[in-house]
Formats: sequence, C-alpha cells, structure tokens
Amino acid sequence: MLISQILDDTGAIAVVVRNGSEASILKGVGTTYELVQEAIGKGLSLAECIRGHELGAAVDLEKLAAEKRLLLPLHHPDAAHMHLTGTGLTHLGSAATRDAMHAKAEEEDTHVTDSMKMFRMGLEDGRPEPGRIGVQPEWFYKGNGSSAVAPGADLVSPGFCEDGGEEPEIAGVYVVGPDGTPFRVGFALANEFSDHVMERQNYLYLAHSKLRPASFGPELLVGDLPESVEGTSRIIRGGEVLWEKPFLSGEANMSHTLANLEHHHFKYGLFRQPGDVHVHMFGTATLSFADGISCREGDEIELSAPGFGVPLKNRLAFEPAETAATQVKVL
Repeated sequence: MLISQILDDTGAIAVVVRNGSEASILKGVGTTYELVQEAIGKGLSLAECIRGHELGAAVDLEKLAAEKRLLLPLHHPDAAHMHLTGTGLTHLGSAATRDAMHAKAEEEDTHVTDSMKMFRMGLEDGRPEPGRIGVQPEWFYKGNGSSAVAPGADLVSPGFCEDGGEEPEIAGVYVVGPDGTPFRVGFALANEFSDHVMERQNYLYLAHSKLRPASFGPELLVGDLPESVEGTSRIIRGGEVLWEKPFLSGEANMSHTLANLEHHHFKYGLFRQPGDVHVHMFGTATLSFADGISCREGDEIELSAPGFGVPLKNRLAFEPAETAATQVKVL
C-alpha cells in the first residue's frame, strides 16, 4: 500500500491511497497526519484505519506530478515540529565514497580516516540481535519542516554554498504518539541534498554541508521495507540524461539494521516529543559527485525504485552569491 498527498481540484489537500495501479482519494480525512493520529488514537494499524474510510474519486498520480500537484506524503501543520535528520556510512560501499572525499593524499597509505573507522564499527556491531543495542552510527541534522521540499519543487542551495548535489536514499517517516512512543508510518524515496565540496574541505564541515533542503516521496510505502531496494538515480540536464547510476538500499545492502538506526535516533528524549514528525534518512553509497559531476542551475534529479510509486523529481536552483555578513541587532 502507498499513501500520498495531493492538491485536489479545489486546491485543498487530499490523501491518496494506492494498491497496485489504482489510486483513489481517501474520504473523511484531511491529511496523512490526521489519519496517523486517528490510527494511533484508536490503537489500529494504518491499514486497518484506512479500511475504515471510504474511497473516493480515482486520480492519476503521474498526471498530477506533471501538474506539480503532488505534496509531501506527510507533514506537520507546524513546521517547527517536523525534523529532517539522517545517518551516513550505513551502506556497504559507502565508506569507499566518503573515504575518497576525506583522505589526504599523503596519508592514504598509512592513515585510516575517521570515515573508514566508523564504517568498520558498523560492520562489526551495527547488526545486533533483536533487543540488543549495537554501535551508534554517524548522525546529522538537516533542519525542520521548513527545509522539507515537496516533490516537483526546487531544491535551492543558499548563496554561501560551495556546491549542491543529490544523495538518493530511503527515509523512514515517523510520528510520535501521545506517550512518547515513535510510530513508523512508512518509507519513502528521499533526496538528501548536500554540499559535498564544503564537506570535502574538512570532515568537521559535515554539519554545515547537511543544513540544506531535502525532498521525500511522493508516495509513502506502508509496511516493511524490502530486504533489498534497487533504485535508479539520474541527473537530467537540458532534457538529456547527463548521469545515471543504480543505488542500493534495504538491510541486505547495509552495515546497520534499521532497528539499530532507529534506536540511536529515538533514544534521545528530545526526539520523542508527542505529535512530532520525523523524517530520518538512512544513507547511501551512490553520489554523482563521486563521479566528478558538478550539478548546475536547472538540473533535474530523478530518483525511482520499484515498489515506491511515482519517481521523486526535483529541480536544482542556486541563490545569488552572498557578499555581506549577516548582521545581528542588539536589543
């Protein structure tokens, strides 16, 4: 089952449910967030809650995508209560990409980078037995709901950026219940947009490089994540495919279990505030930047994977370069 949100013919938000090729508006609910709160409140699974509502008009999601009427599949009515976060060095092969970015040429033969050390830690203890706590992964913060960009909208790099590049990932999407219990709503394709040139200058710039917008969706996969996800990431420039490469996700291709990654995010009480929405991105091993690609204004990033519905597409844009410092006023 897949869930999405659209703008209907009146301009209002509508929830769409899809089984197979048929997609229909779900009656009696205004947003996915309301639907999730209903399910939590009634003690039902999301699928059970959906079955308690009637289906309305059929919709063509591909057509709506072309009309830019697809929204994020889940959002919080108050952007400050939606958190975009992620983790890296979680996928088999991800260390090689990051290691190449961070290793100093004169040290490559004798020095093991922090990236490689952390990756090895995941290999050794990132897949604990159920109920046991494994090693914690790398973790980063991307922003709140104001940084979440709808499918089809522009991913905008700030004027102080060094670069802007895609990262094709799977994200877990969660809502925290009234008692602080995190509920996983589903999984979505995500573009964890980052500044790799800034990150490459110094590993300690990772936090800066991640404070960029991100997009996820358009559809949310309800239920378990497939053991192996085999997707495609491509960059389209001037109507032509500039770069294309497969990306792998799912636990069969990861050095950490999802349960371990979820534990190390939600172990913080800060992230168990009732009602909050979390979009947690699980990492990747595939970057066009690693292949020497520098994204430009107007490039379109397209991410797709079987079982995740309509591809996630976003255009890249860059704000004018900043030349003046931000001024703080004294009260």
